[in-house]
Amino acid sequence: MTDQHADLDAALERVVEAAKAHLAAVKAAQGRVDDDDVWQAYVNLNNTSFAYDEQLLEAFGEVTPWDVESIDPDEADQRFGTVAGLDGAGADPHARVISVRQRRDYRVPSVSALLRVADATRRNLVPADEEAGEVESVGEAVLELLQAGDGSLSSLDVPELEPLDGLLTVSEVTEPLDLEAFEDEDGAGPFAPAPDDQLVGRLDEHPFTEDEEDEHAGHNH
Repeated sequence: MTDQHADLDAALERVVEAAKAHLAAVKAAQGRVDDDDVWQAYVNLNNTSFAYDEQLLEAFGEVTPWDVESIDPDEADQRFGTVAGLDGAGADPHARVISVRQRRDYRVPSVSALLRVADATRRNLVPADEEAGEVESVGEAVLELLQAGDGSLSSLDVPELEPLDGLLTVSEVTEPLDLEAFEDEDGAGPFAPAPDDQLVGRLDEHPFTEDEEDEHAGHNH
């Protein structure tokens, strides 16, 4: 084995060891995004991968699929320190919790049609040996559709509901939502902004008219 081959083998081994160290650091951090050990292991894995790629290219004109650039460890330490420093007490000027609230209204062209759809949805979810029970109101029907769609508003994109205007707000809040602080029948309290909440902005939603939908579809062809 030539010295060149030995150098390549050693460079590859450094990549493998760096990858193992990075994985160990990630596991130990348990999801912390500002962990110093993870960052240092990432920089080492990046740079050992870059070095191996360069040596392989120089020796055989071959490359790896890793598209990386070398990172200066000193600059990496400074950059990490700046970002991690924001996590200190009182250093972050922004609230730590973001609250997204959404409202969308619907017109019900046919109550009976909506109830039929909700009934069918409920029967599909209830085991065959259990009694599903009939859906008896518009609100119960919409709730049934939402539960079937895991709460996603996309589950209400059905012909039996005609979307009207809606809006979405994003706010910086000081405290996360505490569901235990509100009664189950309280539909307003959990959405009411607290005195210290700061509204970042709102997005207004307007449903497409039929003409607008046709025009939009035509632009996609």
